[in-house]
Amino acid sequence: MKKQFQLCIIIPAFNEEAKLDMIAYQDFLTERKDCALVIVNDCSTDSTLHILDKLQKQSPDNCFVITNKKNMGKAESVRNGMLFGFENIEAKKYAFLDADLATSFDECVKISETVTKEITFAFGSRILTIDSNIERKAYRHYIGRIVATAISKVLKLEVYDTQCGCKVFDKKLATQIFKTPFISRWLFDVELFFRTLQYYGREVAIKKLHEHPLKNWEDKGESKVKFSYFFKLWLDLWKIKSLYRTV
Repeated sequence: MKKQFQLCIIIPAFNEEAKLDMIAYQDFLTERKDCALVIVNDCSTDSTLHILDKLQKQSPDNCFVITNKKNMGKAESVRNGMLFGFENIEAKKYAFLDADLATSFDECVKISETVTKEITFAFGSRILTIDSNIERKAYRHYIGRIVATAISKVLKLEVYDTQCGCKVFDKKLATQIFKTPFISRWLFDVELFFRTLQYYGREVAIKKLHEHPLKNWEDKGESKVKFSYFFKLWLDLWKIKSLYRTV
């Protein structure tokens, strides 16, 4: 019989030894027994898997660690975690979150609470407001705004931040949009939006989406995405746009 939870959070992990806040993980797993974590080790070469195995042993009821057969990148790690979750865990909602917890567990749970019968896809947005604390390196912010504006144009959606690492879905939608592999290792978020538009139809999909401004977000260390990818991402974006040109 599948274990039942309100929320299942998928976390991709590659060489996260220095970034894993084990106290935050342990506290969440202890305090939120209605939530499950599926942590996907993407063939890390440091002590990540050893640390995760210890975490799983401490919380065997709601922490699940799986390892990819080969290094696959963030997109397929998240997808593999989702497929594992669908098969082994019964949850009403499924989410994914970055291993460094730039978006915290608390923020993820708050976003999940906005997923209802009407809203089936909610995502964090790093909008700096007077009452928020968004800590981001200046160059990442400006590059991010260029990319986000281009993505918004391609999607034909008035969305501020498609690339925030926290997204939550109801189970029915999640099982549909994570079925098949993604084109890009890093721009898979864009495909998730396109697949949602494709699944519902654009008019209905817009009513199903919710962009949730984060109260706190912290830029933690160097990104796994190399700076050189800034030039390659335009090719990935073109491939994605071409695949979903009828959406």
